[in-house]
Amino acid sequence: MKNPIGIISMQFNRPFGRGDLALFAKVRALGFDFIELLVPEPEDELDLAETRAALADAGLGVVLAARVNLQRSIASDDPAARQGGLDYLRYAIEVATDLGATIIGGPLYGEPLVFAGRAPVPHGAEAIAERAARTVAGLATVAPEAAAAGVVFGLEPLNRFETDIVCTTRQAIEVVDRVGSSGLGLMLDTFHMNMEERSIPDAIRAAGSRIVHFQANENHRGHPGTGHLDWPAIMRALADVGYAGPVSLEPFRRDDDRVGLPIAHWRAPHEDESEKLKAGLELIRSCLTLAEVAQ
Repeated sequence: MKNPIGIISMQFNRPFGRGDLALFAKVRALGFDFIELLVPEPEDELDLAETRAALADAGLGVVLAARVNLQRSIASDDPAARQGGLDYLRYAIEVATDLGATIIGGPLYGEPLVFAGRAPVPHGAEAIAERAARTVAGLATVAPEAAAAGVVFGLEPLNRFETDIVCTTRQAIEVVDRVGSSGLGLMLDTFHMNMEERSIPDAIRAAGSRIVHFQANENHRGHPGTGHLDWPAIMRALADVGYAGPVSLEPFRRDDDRVGLPIAHWRAPHEDESEKLKAGLELIRSCLTLAEVAQ
């Protein structure tokens, strides 16, 4: 299988700008094969040619994570927001091409709940069908463009508190199959799957060859091995479907449980987490290896 294993850039800093490129060497020294970068915003001041050269110098691959929102939402009933969503996804394809990335993962549809400060709103059956249709239509527009550029979008289901569009693997499978383009696959994140799936291994097996990116995250977003997820069983399921793609870690839950602290919000690291990162990496790598050997 030999899946490359990576780490998300916000493990170290957010926003990730030009001054953070030196971290690539540290990421490689820790043993990671790639870094998952958030698609840069203009304020990040990240020069793409310089970033690509820094990645090459460090010997790192790169996967991109899209950051859609209410103003760039292909599911929206607002035409301006829908166009904003299409424009953003096309911009993400351009960034991927410039950086040499082939995968862009994320929710993609742009209808966040908790992080936008927007409470869930009950929709009638007609409105739900229209939102789903707009999501499929938007992805059907940009997925062939991604494929033509040698890029694939990874549609990520999020838990019920973060979106009301695609929350389960089964829902994501339906969208991917309705779009029917090689430019769209599935990105699965065990943090969200832990909340929404009856069985994470069974959901992985159902997704099968549609999986283009996988995020191995603990149930509490801590370092792998510090929660309750069954990593050997999860990695066996990936082996069962022949998944040989990238696996990234996002253990940015900091060791701080003060009352009133908004755990959902990103916080900068307050200590050198190198040893914890290496331990989590080795756990995931060993489980992948054991799953491969057991085939």
